[in-house]
Amino acid sequence: MTTTMAGTMTTTLTGPVLFKAACPACRGRFELASDALRLAIGASSRTTFYSFTCPDCGSAVRKPAGERIIELLTGGGVRTLRLHCG
Repeated sequence: MTTTMAGTMTTTLTGPVLFKAACPACRGRFELASDALRLAIGASSRTTFYSFTCPDCGSAVRKPAGERIIELLTGGGVRTLRLHCG
């Protein structure tokens, strides 16, 4: 999408959002698209995390997610599950 405003050209690029990640099992480093990640937001820091499957070794990876990580992942379109106790 390209928009021209007051003689200035603004270009908006759309495409997949990529996140850098690492696997603690095989120590692989790679980029993952937003649809390869899941974010779970719980009531505490112990129950707030993101997860993915390592594309190199197939391990299920779960890492804690602080406020900044939550902001980046949700802004990048990562699917989010809100955990609540009832």
